[in-house]
Amino acid sequence: MAYTDISICSNALLKIGAESITSFLDGTAEAEVAANLYPMIRDGLLASYPWSFAVGQKSLPRLAGVPLADYSYAYQLPNDFLRVLSAGSGRNGRGIEYRIVENRLHTNVPEVNLTYIFRPHESLFPAYFCELLIARLASEFCLPLTESTTRSEYLQKTFEELEKRTRLIDAQQSTPKRFEDFTLVEARQ
Repeated sequence: MAYTDISICSNALLKIGAESITSFLDGTAEAEVAANLYPMIRDGLLASYPWSFAVGQKSLPRLAGVPLADYSYAYQLPNDFLRVLSAGSGRNGRGIEYRIVENRLHTNVPEVNLTYIFRPHESLFPAYFCELLIARLASEFCLPLTESTTRSEYLQKTFEELEKRTRLIDAQQSTPKRFEDFTLVEARQ
């Protein structure tokens, strides 16, 4: 099933017993709450963990101007950028010193490869993430639409339990990380 922002919000609304929406411009309280909260909650949940479907790599374009202090080069971050995971140079995706300043990456390296969390389109969200996002939205939509703190707290607990399981599922999408520089292992050899 291809998910959309509206279908995800509608499912969250149905979980709290509210009416579903067909647009963020429906003119209903549900549509107003969804339109105002959805982008922030989606981006926050995406940025909170390196979800396998939302991790990308790009070679960044260097900007003409140089940073005011501390670094020699500035690079433009991608439009869909949410959070840096690492930055590298050459064939490496990590290992350089950098700082994010005013939506630019500053460093002393003349070329940068960025590994980052980006904002994929909802149609690319796997089912396990949509289930988690719906649970989070339901917990956030509940209070303004139902005024039930008890139900809101229950939905937040449900979200937290589901989040652990969802992160575990996503973590199984790649080879487990191994220790690269562990002095105790080296001492035994």
